[in-house]
Amino acid sequence: MMNFETIDTAIIHDEDLPWTPFAPYSGTVEVKLIKADPVRGETVTLLRAPMGTVLPMHHHGGTVIVYTIAGAWRYAEHDWIATPGSIVYETAGSRHTPITIEGHGDATVTLNITTGDLVYFGEDGQMAAIENWRTAVDRYLAYCAEHGIEPRDVTHFGA
Repeated sequence: MMNFETIDTAIIHDEDLPWTPFAPYSGTVEVKLIKADPVRGETVTLLRAPMGTVLPMHHHGGTVIVYTIAGAWRYAEHDWIATPGSIVYETAGSRHTPITIEGHGDATVTLNITTGDLVYFGEDGQMAAIENWRTAVDRYLAYCAEHGIEPRDVTHFGA
């Protein structure tokens, strides 16, 4: 029997996973890691940021698809604004600075499907950090250990 024949549809309940601080980039932004695929270098996350948040500029090594669930946001480098129901497709090699927009609720919440590395830059324009599926899993596991939460295997292809 082939492996693909044993893989079944899975469901992951949002409430089964914790919001974790998006440290060291922000003390107020939170990320919920839903899935991390080490084979494709992909993560599926929720991101929640208070209005008026400016995250560091970052460069995409792969593509990102962002679906806006609540609130509003934009990139400092663009003049469009993403609102609930908007889908933003970010090409590999793009670089931008995310900003949440005041006057659109308490927080912006997005669903993000990210492939490859995100390279973050400091205020001086120098590379500050690299984020990817591994750093996302490490952040999740550290948070679970610190708070006595039994972690789920977010790299598993089943439920």
